[in-house]
Amino acid sequence: MNLEAIVERFFETLINGDRPAARRIVGEALELGLTPERLVQDMYWPTYSLIDRLHREDQLSDVSYKLGTRLLRVLVDRTSAALTQQAPRGKSIFAMCGPTDCDELGAQMAVDMLEAAGFTTRFPGGQLPNDEVLSQVHEFRPDILLLFSSGPSDLPGIRQLIDTFREIGALPKLQIAVGGGVFARAEGLAEEIGAHIFAPTPIAMVRTLLADSAGVAAEAEREIVKRRKARAA
Repeated sequence: MNLEAIVERFFETLINGDRPAARRIVGEALELGLTPERLVQDMYWPTYSLIDRLHREDQLSDVSYKLGTRLLRVLVDRTSAALTQQAPRGKSIFAMCGPTDCDELGAQMAVDMLEAAGFTTRFPGGQLPNDEVLSQVHEFRPDILLLFSSGPSDLPGIRQLIDTFREIGALPKLQIAVGGGVFARAEGLAEEIGAHIFAPTPIAMVRTLLADSAGVAAEAEREIVKRRKARAA
């Protein structure tokens, strides 16, 4: 299977707004053996990244950009319903993104895959004032605050939000995870702003959070065994 050629064809249909052709290419990919998960990972995300990059570099018109992102959003919505749903993991995520439609599309792919992986997710989109984010986090007490596909204009607010959590000592176990968007384009930015977790793509974020969750569970199990041995002694 030549995924590069498929992505190239898919890109052309999206930016031309050719809805029947885009659906046919998705159907062809499924017939060739791509699972819904691999559609997101190997076809949707690379095409999304290409549309986003070309538009930021002024190599793609606004019309083509909007045609591409709108049509891809429809296909992502359909595919998300076919993702294999894993058992709940007892971990919750409150996710946010950048201000544009493209930012929201990128974050949606990450949130859809995380939900399918067993995480409980809440995703209001972007452009939320920090006081409302703080209120939501205090009320629902998620395990992870995910900032995915954030834009450069989001950075001052993100820095302030993280600083506020530190200053007031709220939810000391809350993990800040960032990925995609400006964080994938600027090396070291995630560490600079004080994020605990970074991953550049949706599938990488899923794998990172699953590994982190497994590590926490293993540590908890070791602590239980340690206490049992201490009581037995």
